[in-house]
Amino acid sequence: MAIDIQKVSIIGSGCAGLTAALYAARAQLAPIVFTGAMPGGLLTTTSIVENYPGFPEGVDGTDLMISMQQQAERFGAVVKFGSTVENVDLSVRPFKLTVDGSEMLTQTLIIASGAGHRHLGLDSEKKLDKKGVTYCATCDGALPMFRDQPLVVVGGGDSACEEATFLTRFASKVYLVHRRDELRASKIMAERALSNEKIEPVWHSDVAEIIGAEQGKVSGVRLNNNKTGEEQTINCAGVFIAIGHVPNTQIFKDQLEMDGAGYIIRTEGAQTNVPGVFVAGDCSDKMYRQAVTAAGMGCAAAIEAERLLASENQ
Repeated sequence: MAIDIQKVSIIGSGCAGLTAALYAARAQLAPIVFTGAMPGGLLTTTSIVENYPGFPEGVDGTDLMISMQQQAERFGAVVKFGSTVENVDLSVRPFKLTVDGSEMLTQTLIIASGAGHRHLGLDSEKKLDKKGVTYCATCDGALPMFRDQPLVVVGGGDSACEEATFLTRFASKVYLVHRRDELRASKIMAERALSNEKIEPVWHSDVAEIIGAEQGKVSGVRLNNNKTGEEQTINCAGVFIAIGHVPNTQIFKDQLEMDGAGYIIRTEGAQTNVPGVFVAGDCSDKMYRQAVTAAGMGCAAAIEAERLLASENQ
C-alpha cells in the first residue's frame, strides 16, 4: 500500500506560516498547516495592530489572522487546528513528522513555529494580559490607553532600551526597571535610552506584583530592591515586558543549525542547512520580529519550496 506523501507541510500559523500556506496553495501544492497550541501565533495576543499595511484604522490581531487563514484556505490550504508536531526526523527525504501521535511524510517542510515572549511568571501579569500588560511597544505603544501616561518597561537589553525609547513618543514618562545596576544593552542603545529626558532607570529592582487586577486594568507596579530589600510602588498605565524571547525550536535541536539562543539559522534565502527544510518568521528572526517581515519571509519560504519541487518534477 502506497503511503501518501505531503508536498508541503507548514509548522505554525502566524503571519509567516499562513503567508507560506497562501503562496503554496496558489501554486497548487495543497499545503497542510499545523497550528500547534496557539493558532494565529503571537499576533493574536495583540488587541489592535496599527502597523500592518492596508488597515488605516488598525485591525484586531485575531481578526487579521482569521482573514489570512481564510485566504489561504480559499486556494486549497488545509489548516489543522490544535495539531501539534511533536517530533521530526530530517535525516532523509521525505521527512517524517509525528503529529498528535501519528506519523506522516512530507517532501518539504516550512518551519514557522514562531517565538514566545519570555514572561515574568507572575499571577498578576497573567490576569492583566491585554489590560495594560503587553510585550510589544511597537504593536501597542500608540494605543490611546497609554498616551500621555506614565509607563513601565521591564528589562535591560537592547529590546528593553528600544521599547523604552519608542514609548517616549507617547508616554508622559517611562520607567526602565532593571534587576542590575547597569544595562546589558549595546552601548549605543543604552546611551540613547539613558540620555532621554523622559526615561528614568530604576536599578536593582524586580517586579513583585503588577497592580490593578481587581480593577481590570494596570494601575501600577510593586517593586523589590534586590540589594536593600526595600519596596517601591510606581503608578503607571502600562507595563511593557521586554526580557527576551524564546524561539519555539526545541524539536529541531541537533537536526538544524541554530545559534546559541535557539534561533534557526538561514543559510541562503529561507533555506536551512537541510535541503528541503525552510524557515520563516520569529523562530529565525531575532532582529525585526514584525508581522509584515514575518509574512515576507513566509512568502519567500513557499516560493523556494515550490522551486525545489518543480526542479525535481514533483
